[in-house]
Amino acid sequence: MDLKQYVTAVENWPKEGISFKDITTIMDNGPAYKYATDQIVSYAKELGAEIVVGPEARGFIIGCPVAYALEIGFAPVRKPGKLPREVISADYGLEYGKDTLTMHKDAIKPGQKVLICDDLLATGGTVEATVRLVEQLGGQVVGCAFLIELTDLNGRAKLGDLDIKTLIQY
Repeated sequence: MDLKQYVTAVENWPKEGISFKDITTIMDNGPAYKYATDQIVSYAKELGAEIVVGPEARGFIIGCPVAYALEIGFAPVRKPGKLPREVISADYGLEYGKDTLTMHKDAIKPGQKVLICDDLLATGGTVEATVRLVEQLGGQVVGCAFLIELTDLNGRAKLGDLDIKTLIQY
């Protein structure tokens, strides 16, 4: 299945000069969403993933159905103040400053094999911070899966030699 045909490009959003890749048109098409999820599920099985981690909010949309299909857990990564128990945090850079991600301190067991899922690999900042959170808890990131990769932004460079699967590349 060619998933690109289910992505809607929204020109000049959120600002002039940006061609936003809208994945909601994959999600609202049952067969396309299932196909995308099944591709990541197969990848997770190959890697022996024991838990899925996803940054808010689109990482939830991608990662939760994968975890469900595999009958394994899902651990959310959120902005500060959104998780109710003790958390760890990681800062990451943005073009205009920095931001922070948090994760429950007990979300990952030492040695646990983790698959990180998100909708988009662009500059790699969010996923790099997510990797640091998992590793701080002793987890082993076995791979990262994304619906879309914007190759010209070279997000892979921030992820070193991590195994990466993307379903669509622009």
